[in-house]
Amino acid sequence: MPPKTKADDKKGGKSKQIQAAKAATKGSGGSKGKKKKWSKGKQKEKVTNAVLFDKPTFEKLLSEVPKYKLITASVISERLKVNGSLARKALKELTTKGLIRLVCGHSAQSIYTRATNA
Repeated sequence: MPPKTKADDKKGGKSKQIQAAKAATKGSGGSKGKKKKWSKGKQKEKVTNAVLFDKPTFEKLLSEVPKYKLITASVISERLKVNGSLARKALKELTTKGLIRLVCGHSAQSIYTRATNA
């Protein structure tokens, strides 16, 4: 519906004229204004994690990971750039060697720490 003209405003009372003036100064007349443009949102870059250990990465696993205070599959996956299943297998390997110790085990997430003598 097109906006009211001055001739149409004369029919209504003072309150109608005031409302028309406010609507004109507001800019958008209710829902008839421009539609809001939604942003696409921030997209995280896809990382390509290794599926198999290569020699340098495996050496890094054996030397650096046992020194971490908090060790989880997600920490190993993020720092060594390996996928999650490989990180879980690495945790089991380090546990059998006695380099790390299980703190809390759960079906979804297992938490390990460095092995201490005490």
